[in-house]
Amino acid sequence: MSETNAPDTSAQNTNHHSSDLSRHARETAQRVAAGAKEIGQDAAQHYVQEPAKDLISLAKAYAKDHPDVAACWAFGLGIVVGWKLKP
Repeated sequence: MSETNAPDTSAQNTNHHSSDLSRHARETAQRVAAGAKEIGQDAAQHYVQEPAKDLISLAKAYAKDHPDVAACWAFGLGIVVGWKLKP
């Protein structure tokens, strides 16, 4: 009778060990995903939003210094975009 209990105990230990490993793997994956999300957000802030803000501020400063040239560029770009978007 003790022989029949021994395989059941080892099977339970294997299942328990397997569930511990899957829980640990899930927790590790969640930590890695959270870290990747944070790194991605930081990269987006640094490489996308800041340069866009810099370009907009440069364009505004140029438009203040050279309003006639900026108006010509805006008119020309409006013509080209309108021509390309025309149905």
